[in-house]
Amino acid sequence: MTTERTTEGLRYGWTTGACATAAATAAYTALLTGEFPDPVEVRLPKGRRPYFSLATERLDDGVASAGVVKDAGDDPDVTHGALIVATVRAGRPGSGVAFRAGDGVGTVTRPGLPLDVGEPAINPVPRQLIREAIGRVAGEHGGSGDVVVEISIPHGEEMARQTWNPRLGIVGGLSVLGTTGVVVPYSCSAWIDSIRRGVDVARAMGHVHVAAATGSTSERVVQEMYQLPDSALLDMGDFAGAVLKYLRRHPIPRLTVAGGFAKLSKLAAGFLDLHSKRSQVDFALLAEMVTAAGSPDLASSIGHANTAIHALELAQTAGIDLGTLVARRARDTASEVLGDAPVTVDVVVVDRAGTVVGRA
Repeated sequence: MTTERTTEGLRYGWTTGACATAAATAAYTALLTGEFPDPVEVRLPKGRRPYFSLATERLDDGVASAGVVKDAGDDPDVTHGALIVATVRAGRPGSGVAFRAGDGVGTVTRPGLPLDVGEPAINPVPRQLIREAIGRVAGEHGGSGDVVVEISIPHGEEMARQTWNPRLGIVGGLSVLGTTGVVVPYSCSAWIDSIRRGVDVARAMGHVHVAAATGSTSERVVQEMYQLPDSALLDMGDFAGAVLKYLRRHPIPRLTVAGGFAKLSKLAAGFLDLHSKRSQVDFALLAEMVTAAGSPDLASSIGHANTAIHALELAQTAGIDLGTLVARRARDTASEVLGDAPVTVDVVVVDRAGTVVGRA
């Protein structure tokens, strides 16, 4: 398998869509010629032409299948090492390329995704890559290009439980994903794309209230607080800006932002990326809030606190509702990003135990 690296020396990986394209190319070639190309070249967007080695191959009467083991490079991808199998058989004359979900590939059950309900969860770009590959193989070896391509991922249903698919209404397995065919190590793009798809699904289902949480504890709290269905929960994580900017363009009437005190202290300070590597808690701002609340004597201790939770505990001991002060500032930041979008925002701040320590 072709290997590429970032400037930091990290290995790029290949998406499930790229692997599925390689497997489909090999399988259709074998169906027409009786021989599996190995390695098999794939043409990806932006001019990349990586080669993929085959892990499995099978040729029966009228059916061929090939499998490629996904290499996600140095990205912590749940599907790293998964076997992506394409099975190709002749389709009806004039039908073009039809797609089927095999074992471990999900099916779309909710509106709002870039695929119709009932369709196999093979995203538009991988479908296009596979269609183009089938067309090239047909042209080279005299085929019609009218085929049924079934993609399967053994153990995919089990792996899908570690993804957002169940919440998005994709049941039965994984999605075949990818827009460039390349997995960038530690890329934020997949997470942000899932946030956008979550908003799309919520809008399509007619939800008027969604919640975006920084983690599982705050998500559980806010879901119980408002009795929200899973499909109204957005996996925000550290990407507050991604949620707010997408809702600015695709509004839903009400948004609840929920998170731990430290994370939402960053949002209160105006940070939209809440990851510890890209933003830090502003203790001087927390001290300023305490001073404005009428406790200037506490400000020095807050400003020199060891952690955000330490600052919160100091304030609670002194009878200062610092959690609500942070919630108000965080709400101000969210409202500023949303601008004139018709979205009403409230903020819920929790501690590590899941106790609500502030609301706005």
